[in-house]
Amino acid sequence: MAFPLILLAFLVLCSSGYSQRSPSPGYYPSSRVPTSPFDRQFRTLWGSQHQRTEQDVITLLLDKSSGSGFKSLRSYKSGYFGASIKLQSGYTAGVDTSLYLSNNQEHPGDHDEVDIEFLGTTPGKPYSLQTNVFVRGSGDRNVIGREMKFNLWFDPTQDFHHYAILWNPNQIVFYVDDVPIRTYDRKNEAIFPTRPMWLYGSIWDASDWATENGRIKADYRYQPFFAKYTNFKLAGCTTEGSSSCTPPSASPMGNRGLSQQQMGAMAWAQRNFLVYNYCHDPKRDHTQTPEC
Repeated sequence: MAFPLILLAFLVLCSSGYSQRSPSPGYYPSSRVPTSPFDRQFRTLWGSQHQRTEQDVITLLLDKSSGSGFKSLRSYKSGYFGASIKLQSGYTAGVDTSLYLSNNQEHPGDHDEVDIEFLGTTPGKPYSLQTNVFVRGSGDRNVIGREMKFNLWFDPTQDFHHYAILWNPNQIVFYVDDVPIRTYDRKNEAIFPTRPMWLYGSIWDASDWATENGRIKADYRYQPFFAKYTNFKLAGCTTEGSSSCTPPSASPMGNRGLSQQQMGAMAWAQRNFLVYNYCHDPKRDHTQTPEC
């Protein structure tokens, strides 16, 4: 009976979408940025009673009473921002686990934001990784999301994986284990974030939209929900820093864009794992997203 069981396990692995290995991007920006201790770079923003620290791992918890979040001590004009994250398995519908740049506290209503969000799910279905860019645009408080959503080529509940945002004056790059999965280029000033932002992490109840457009809600019979963060990497140009500061490079080509090998790895990720692109959504008003 051993062979049928092995075959069954293999088929389950393949059907889950976790049977592929990513191609080498050839350049590993995470290896160029030292790890920063949490207490030197961040402070608890809310839900302090829902944070746990064990050695260098920070666990954020969500139950019916509260979620939790943290914020970097300094604001940045550009840089590389990453963390290794491990997600909870089982029923997590309605739960949003995030790592993102924002200035929403300083500019409520017309803020800038660059998001990596993990959207909870039900057993047997994969997490969605949503990337998003908010830009104040004309400043009329009409905040337009630019969502691209992916499944992953691994199970994010089984181990830590590194997720990062690189933001420089010309481009935003989203990485998963150093594989670029999306770029957002500065095509004009109005649709690219340029004001200083802080790095945040959080876990919260997003039942109204996170899972199947809000059809499936958070179920607190499964509480507490949790997410684990470690291996924080922040490197860039702080608001109070020198005007001659140069942010980390997205590629071996400097700030001139991704290399051909990185572009190939990104094409692989988008071909196999991209499940939503705002530019291809016929329900969207694309006069508001001229980059499409």
